[in-house]
Amino acid sequence: MLKIENLEVFYGGVHALKNLSIEVPEGSAVTLIGANGAGKSSTLRSICGLVKQKSGKIIYEGNDITHVEPHDRVKMGIAMVPEGRRVFTNLTVMENLVAGTFGHRKVNKQIIARLTEEQFTMFPRLKERYKQPGGSLSGGEQQMLAIARGLMMEPRLVMLDEP
Repeated sequence: MLKIENLEVFYGGVHALKNLSIEVPEGSAVTLIGANGAGKSSTLRSICGLVKQKSGKIIYEGNDITHVEPHDRVKMGIAMVPEGRRVFTNLTVMENLVAGTFGHRKVNKQIIARLTEEQFTMFPRLKERYKQPGGSLSGGEQQMLAIARGLMMEPRLVMLDEP
């Protein structure tokens, strides 16, 4: 499903990723483990296209997406739940979930209703709080909301940064 070949990323003069190669088969769960500053977030941000690499390739479902724009990667089914939750604090839980469908390929009211019900089944606490602003939720509830929002686009690849 995903293959990274010799990825190199720099932040100014800092060499964040050096010759990173990894393969993620379809249907698998992979965890990146390392110390602070080891490049875990940089790897995920590179896959999403949020960080430009100096060299290397990112292959997704057999296609080279190394130079594909981030919004097009979302349309291809790549979702990332960022570190720090980053929910929309002034939007309700329901509005946050609907916002997660903006990358969906075929969104309509019926699909939004189905996906919302799926998230409420997985995270019943969110159903109890669907009218509350995201910013009023506890940290754990915000994390649930961030994950549920990422799943609302029915991604093929889900990446969780510091879940």
